[in-house]
Amino acid sequence: MNFRRFWTLFICRNHEFLRDRSSLTWNIFFPLSLIAGFAFAFSGPGLTLYKVGVLGTVEQWNGGDFLQNRYIRFIPLHDLPSALTKVERHQLDMLVDPANRRYWINQESAQGYILDRLLRATASPDFSKQTVSGRVIRYVDWVMPGVLAMNMMFSCLFGVGYVIVRYRKNGMLKRFKATPLTPLEFLSAQIASRLLLILSSTVLVFLGTHWVIGFPMHGSYLNLFIVFALGAISLMSLGLTVAARTTSEEFAAGLLNVLSWPMTFLSGVWFSLEGVHPFLQKAAQLAPLTHIIDAARAIMIDGASFMDISGHLLALATMSAVAMVIGAWLFRWE
Repeated sequence: MNFRRFWTLFICRNHEFLRDRSSLTWNIFFPLSLIAGFAFAFSGPGLTLYKVGVLGTVEQWNGGDFLQNRYIRFIPLHDLPSALTKVERHQLDMLVDPANRRYWINQESAQGYILDRLLRATASPDFSKQTVSGRVIRYVDWVMPGVLAMNMMFSCLFGVGYVIVRYRKNGMLKRFKATPLTPLEFLSAQIASRLLLILSSTVLVFLGTHWVIGFPMHGSYLNLFIVFALGAISLMSLGLTVAARTTSEEFAAGLLNVLSWPMTFLSGVWFSLEGVHPFLQKAAQLAPLTHIIDAARAIMIDGASFMDISGHLLALATMSAVAMVIGAWLFRWE
């Protein structure tokens, strides 16, 4: 290897990066904003490790030392059936009914096991232990729809947005401009092509994991397919707004990361948003990934019908239409 040629290319690439002010700014701003976001989301005296629902108000329960644990968040609830559903879905680690001296845990939950031992050791021992009724939902059953949706999100955003930026940078879009092709036709073709690939790979992953793990599927396969199809369109439309005028691959990657990583952590992929800051719960409803995951879980776990998920479908359709119009309006060939 010729070190002189290597050094020349090394210096040129550094100059190219430093002159690209947009990508340089995102490389500094993005990690700072991500850290600030997590500091806000998990602000408080310590990270909450366990979530305990309390029927009624927490102040009315004389829970002794159990209430003094720093890493348990106590959430007041008033509807027993919906609270039990949260325990089944691993959204709550334990549900306590102080008035009737009883509590519920999910037998598949490791957090529930620890809280069971802790409650008996620190509170009154006369509480009666009960497990959630019906089929116990494993954590893998609950998290599987989120993993499928997250994998689809990265494929949609980077598979469309990043590719179009690369087309623009290497001059391919300039050649398309010389043809009768319109921006709407070009963008629609990009979405249709990527949609076919993403749905095909998602179906293969779904079938493969279902055959190996055997997670529950109580709803309609057609409804689940519609959710993923509409969700993929909304995510790809979001990626198009990033690629509409961006010319730098580094800057595009930064913008796509700004969109994807907050959605990954705030859409309930790995953990429930039950008990987090109310502002974040409302902000999560603005993300397409939240509606995809909630609708998919409702179909797979609860057997929800088409009308039951119509609100999520309407939100995804609205986001898709708005993002597609903005992307087509902002799009430039060069």
